[in-house]
Amino acid sequence: MKNYILLFVFAFSFLSSCTSDKKTSYYLIRHSEKDRSNMMNANPHLNFEGEKRAQKWAAYFKDIKFDAVYSTKYFRTVETATPTAKTKGLEIKYYNPSKMFDSVFQAETLGKTVLVVGHSNTTPHLANKILGEEIYQDMDDNDNGSLFIVTVKGNEKESKIEKVENN
Repeated sequence: MKNYILLFVFAFSFLSSCTSDKKTSYYLIRHSEKDRSNMMNANPHLNFEGEKRAQKWAAYFKDIKFDAVYSTKYFRTVETATPTAKTKGLEIKYYNPSKMFDSVFQAETLGKTVLVVGHSNTTPHLANKILGEEIYQDMDDNDNGSLFIVTVKGNEKESKIEKVENN
């Protein structure tokens, strides 16, 4: 009987530790407008409008305390993330979009507020992975102003999209 009680206590403790009451907030954006002058360039920099938007994102996020800023290694995503990372005094952490929301990323971000800069297909895909369901489709190629906010606390998950204009 003692063994059953011990096993029950162990199982209950283990299951309780699997879900956290810590609130994790993910701010997910697509890179700003890229230079489209050479359609053969797979890794373009931001154009002038994109540079303006990257600065606008930094201003938009001024009152949000990020614990980390993540970006893919493409020029356009790094250039979008850089102004926000600099204003927050953070180094950009790089992630591989094919390993989005793996156990390492989940552990690193648990209980934190993070910005993730991605692409038209990876940004909504990451939101879906976090939420555990297919809600969002790939973004339109001209959509550089959508902000996906996904919060997780224990088993509760919620999300919303805000449109941020580049005026």
